[in-house]
Amino acid sequence: MKFPTPRRALTGLLVAGLFPVAMSASAQDAPPPQEKGPAAADAMLHALDVKYPAPYRAMDAAEVKAVLDRVFTYLDRTTPAELINKTSGAAVTDLSRADPEAVLKPGDFRLTSYEWGVTYLGMLAAGSATGDQRYAGYVSKRHQLLSQLTRAYLPAVQADPAGSAAPIKSFLNPHALDDAGALCHSFMKAKLAGSKVDYGQMIGICGDFVTKKEYRLKDGTLARGGPDGKGGVKMRPLQNTLWLDDMFMGVPTMAYLGKTTGDRKHYDDAVRQVQQFSKRMFNPKLGIYMHGYVEGMRDHPEFHWARANGWAVMSMVEVLEVLPKDHKGYQAVLEQLRAHIRGLAAYQAKEGFWHQLIDRSDTYQETSATAIYAYAIARAVNRGYVEPEMYGPMANLAWNAVASKVLPNGQIEGICVGTGMAFDPAFYAYRPTSVKAAHGYGPALLAGAEIIEMNRKYKFGLNDSGLMFQGGRQ
Repeated sequence: MKFPTPRRALTGLLVAGLFPVAMSASAQDAPPPQEKGPAAADAMLHALDVKYPAPYRAMDAAEVKAVLDRVFTYLDRTTPAELINKTSGAAVTDLSRADPEAVLKPGDFRLTSYEWGVTYLGMLAAGSATGDQRYAGYVSKRHQLLSQLTRAYLPAVQADPAGSAAPIKSFLNPHALDDAGALCHSFMKAKLAGSKVDYGQMIGICGDFVTKKEYRLKDGTLARGGPDGKGGVKMRPLQNTLWLDDMFMGVPTMAYLGKTTGDRKHYDDAVRQVQQFSKRMFNPKLGIYMHGYVEGMRDHPEFHWARANGWAVMSMVEVLEVLPKDHKGYQAVLEQLRAHIRGLAAYQAKEGFWHQLIDRSDTYQETSATAIYAYAIARAVNRGYVEPEMYGPMANLAWNAVASKVLPNGQIEGICVGTGMAFDPAFYAYRPTSVKAAHGYGPALLAGAEIIEMNRKYKFGLNDSGLMFQGGRQ
């Protein structure tokens, strides 16, 4: 038996030390236990149960639907699709003529607000995700009522915009994007989904307002603070003001008009709006948007209000849903969406929520914005815009946080009430919350629906105690 020379042995040891993998295929295996016998008291501490404030897992479809059903039951009960006489309270059943005494039967929420445009979108999404026809039926019943009222009352409103009466006058004679944009979006989405409601007149009214009548800056950006019709200027709060909210109130409507009419000029307008809002209002260092911008000012009130950022990210996922991939602006919108989602991800709180002012953790955690982010991020995962490994867990965490705010009776807590733009942090930080704030119900429905779709497409589970992507489902 020959033994290696001392020099060769030394060389072998050095090579093995420098290149351990090359020397042994098992070099990366875990070392054997150093002790045998009973485990030490600290051996499994990493696997202890954790008391998370909301479930730390991916909810299954039945669990999500149970939450959505509570919301549905509450909304169906408290938003009647009926007319009554405003004096006697008696039911008005003849919808073929304009009755100046008729009003919508009061409920908890208005059927023609922009918030309810979002709620109709949420109902459509929930119906699609769950297969429960009650959700689409909710939309169809109320859209049908609005269509009938439009036929009956539009001639009178057009003949006398100031003096005429109509149960849905704010829609028939819109004065702001809030009156028209989100409703128009819901009409076109329902139509594309196969609804039999006659949307012709209604899409004509709201589509024409969004694309031709809403005030714009000189470069065509949707704006507020234009002429008031009396020789002055609408000061809300100042002349030539951009509100980030309007990225949602008008831009998806433009994109869907492109889809429903085939006229690509609407796609062009939608892309231009995303780019021009973003150029003025997106902070690339933070990855989030400011709420308000005033043309002509050197400095702007850079407050990163959560729900406004929600309207922006939601606008982009809705535009991408119908924007042709061969459109010259498609990639720009996609990259802006990715930049925004990446920025938002950095601010999610440990409980799953985002704060009222996103980058100020001393403000309260807000439900409607968190719901919108859960929806938009899950939609981006489902469409392949962002990676499920990175963003699926945070979308699930956000949904679980939102679900924790849905009460047994279907009302939702922690929703910021309506909010204008302001120039100081106190205004945003102290805005009240209310279960009667309509802004959170549509986003909650959208979020739950998209989470069902995401968790149906991908599997998320615990790996070494962390919620992680575990591949696609067969």
